[in-house]
Amino acid sequence: MHIEKPKRIFLSENLIVDSWEAVEIYYKHLLERPINSLEEYKKWLKDRSELDAVMEENGAWRYIKMTIDTTNEELTKDYTFFVTEIQPKAAPYEDLLNKKMVELEYFNSLKTDESYAIYFRAIKTSLDLYREENIALDAEINEKSQVFGAISGAQTIAHEDEQITMQKAASLLKDPNAQLRKEVFEKMALRRKEDIEKLDDLYSELIKKRHEVSVNAGFKNYRDFMFQALGRFDYTKEDCFQFHATVKKSIVPLVKQIQQNKLSSLGQEKFKPWDTEVDPLGRKPLQPFVDGKELLDKTISVFQKMDTYFSDCLETMNSMGYLDLESKQGKAPGGYNYPLYEIGVPFIFMNAVGSQKDLVTMVHEGGHAIHSFLTRNLELTGFKNLPSEVAELASMSMELLSMKYWDIFYDDPTDLQRAKQDQLESVIVILPWIAQIDEFQHWVYENPDHSIANRKEKWLKLGESYSTGLVDWTGYEEVRMNSWQKQMHLFEVPFYYIEYGIAQLGALSIWKNSIENEAKALAAYKQALSLGYTASIPKIYKEANVAFDFSETYINDLMGFVGQQLADNKI
Repeated sequence: MHIEKPKRIFLSENLIVDSWEAVEIYYKHLLERPINSLEEYKKWLKDRSELDAVMEENGAWRYIKMTIDTTNEELTKDYTFFVTEIQPKAAPYEDLLNKKMVELEYFNSLKTDESYAIYFRAIKTSLDLYREENIALDAEINEKSQVFGAISGAQTIAHEDEQITMQKAASLLKDPNAQLRKEVFEKMALRRKEDIEKLDDLYSELIKKRHEVSVNAGFKNYRDFMFQALGRFDYTKEDCFQFHATVKKSIVPLVKQIQQNKLSSLGQEKFKPWDTEVDPLGRKPLQPFVDGKELLDKTISVFQKMDTYFSDCLETMNSMGYLDLESKQGKAPGGYNYPLYEIGVPFIFMNAVGSQKDLVTMVHEGGHAIHSFLTRNLELTGFKNLPSEVAELASMSMELLSMKYWDIFYDDPTDLQRAKQDQLESVIVILPWIAQIDEFQHWVYENPDHSIANRKEKWLKLGESYSTGLVDWTGYEEVRMNSWQKQMHLFEVPFYYIEYGIAQLGALSIWKNSIENEAKALAAYKQALSLGYTASIPKIYKEANVAFDFSETYINDLMGFVGQQLADNKI
């Protein structure tokens, strides 16, 4: 497909955001513009939407470039300038524009329309949460949270006469050579140990500042503040607690069964920490591709078999240079799909090293990308600003929906079956970790004055409650105690994690539907994603023909289906 950046109506095509003054005139114009009719009000909303899109895309590119090369001081400086100089000065204007939006009489005329009602609800929440004294704090938090990426991006280990990234090192934990796995695990643990104190101090500082933000906004703790800030209108913290409890009761036993089956094949009673990822039959790690080009080409072929629209999206991104897929030194860890609201074409960033996990990451981020394309023509930027429960439904569903066509990556039917089984098992095995991270965050921010020792003790206690008891950590207790430090979300996007669990349940249901009728399931999937955030989360899930439900009954039924699929090898 051919994509061109829409012609700007309100902002100058030549705008360069190199100073606050360059953009301030647009905020002032919107604030001072008289509005005397519903049509003028709609025009004002569109002009503001254009400003939002340009500003968000400008900040996005700075972030993307910085994470591609964390060693480049100029790129870090450019991003820091945006979050410390531009965003703090824009914040008071955003608040004033929000006030103007809701105070005008035309606001009530539009809020009967569900798409506007959802958007306006978020605006009213922003008004409720806004405090001038939090502007500087937010800037500090934004700057500080990026320190995690610099610390973790610099972590490498020596292996076979070269320095390799932690992502590449982690892939070696699937190697059938037990001595190699042990050596790599210990090297990784030793390297991470160098940064334990730095990350402890960084997290403590972030907790302190975040708590201050919540108190300034009139909340008892940062958790309650973030439930509002994240727009969690469709479920409560009590629902999260129910999710935690149900995972322990209904999912941990299934994980234990999966692990027990592997141990039986290995002839062991318990895993060592470096054994949990290895193939129980001693087979070498799956290698579905060699380099980033092959990964992209084959993913495009998979998507083409599913729906030519899906493959067109990736081909368009590739032609525009909106992909950075391979792992390299100095690159921040992880992977993401970053929406770019003005051009309407997102950017995919990841750290591929040739593993099966990378294949999954690629189709996951590809799901996000397709979501961005399906919403690019929505009228307002606010309609495209998705809640994570919806965004992750797109990506996690794609992981499972694409499995049917992974023969493009695997010629050997045995490898193909193994890849699918690994994927489905990993979906189940990750759910306790998701719940543990979320429950940990609830405790962290409910008890902001805790000590570092308290935090480590709590993490270990939670680990026991989500554990199958089948991993022997003897001699590596410190590694287990600090394992939470690997989770980027804790540092950079607090409370953004349980969404993965909620969306995973929806994704499993969409996959279940696709087994019964693939064409119908894909059509419902696309229709749900095309709504953006113009409907409630339960309504979007319903459009996808699945329930927004994390009750014990629902989860038990779903796990029963997954367990049967695994037992019958019907993947």
